[in-house]
Amino acid sequence: MKLVCEGIDISEAVLKVVKACSSKTTVPVMECIKLSAVNDSLTLSATDGEIAIIKTIKAEIYEEGSICVPGRFFSDFIKKLEGVQITVSSDGRTMDIEYADSMSSMQVLSADDFPKIELDINANSFKIKTKDLKNFISSTSFCCATDDSRPILKGCQFVIEGDEVCVTSLDGFRLATVTGKVVSSTGNMEIICPARTLNEIDKMIPDTEEETEVFVQQGMILVSSGNTILTSRLYGGDFIKKENIIAKSYITTVKVAKDVFKASVDRAAILVKNDRNSLIVLDITGDLIVVSSNSEMGRVNEPVKAEVSGKDLKIAMNSKFLTEAVHALDEEYITLSFNNSIQPFICQNDVNKDKLYLILPVRTSNNA
Repeated sequence: MKLVCEGIDISEAVLKVVKACSSKTTVPVMECIKLSAVNDSLTLSATDGEIAIIKTIKAEIYEEGSICVPGRFFSDFIKKLEGVQITVSSDGRTMDIEYADSMSSMQVLSADDFPKIELDINANSFKIKTKDLKNFISSTSFCCATDDSRPILKGCQFVIEGDEVCVTSLDGFRLATVTGKVVSSTGNMEIICPARTLNEIDKMIPDTEEETEVFVQQGMILVSSGNTILTSRLYGGDFIKKENIIAKSYITTVKVAKDVFKASVDRAAILVKNDRNSLIVLDITGDLIVVSSNSEMGRVNEPVKAEVSGKDLKIAMNSKFLTEAVHALDEEYITLSFNNSIQPFICQNDVNKDKLYLILPVRTSNNA
């Protein structure tokens, strides 16, 4: 194999595909990026068995061929060569990289051992505005679980019925659900897509007014954008039914200016960010919602004007859960709804109820 390409082009491609390289494996080739030189293109591929990313760039190909290079090492090395033209050549055992007046070499593996990436995924699909898909991902993926105790909770559930789509995620302590529209679909469907996959899709697709088509087939998903293709396995099993978790009515509701409340919550969260439970307390009484936190570093106690309807209430929760929910809302005023100090409460925009965040409070000596 021998080719010439621009350093910036191959560096940007490597930075995209290296995200799919495995970091925990006993199979060395799964830690590699496959380079395939064919016609006038260089295709870079990586997969860890769950997610695969393929990126194609222009190159002058003098000798076609394929090799596998150590992903992380190659990524770190090649991003130092963004400003020069690069010549890559390999005899199948080592790879030489020529740049400016220098040359380096590294060991490579045979491309024959690289796993096949399935690209024939097109049985079902739905088309969605790209900016809406990015909004769904950023509004829900942060609520997915990160441990392996219940793998299905590491993904977001997409339910499509007609032109309606509902995306839901939860980690056992909080829940996010967002509703919206799809442009078209081949039929009703439900998939559970890993949050990691969705976050890579979010980075891959541009923030434009265009549309993105998502292909689904036999537990796999495929999304393409420009010269980049991403495929991923989907999670199987029964997802939690959000209708069984979200209460139908609430006793106390609070309408508050988002920016003022967010700033107060952010300040209270700073003092407890290193505490084990990171607790902040909301004391709702009269026309105020008092935000407080207490740690060895100090104490915050800030009254925020609000429109309160219902009973007075004092409730504690993990500061991270509340700050992330409030930051995800986007109207001037938001609404918080409660039943008591030990049952889950919800945060929503005041007018458009397309986003809902449910948070499980923390029992303290004051509300036990």
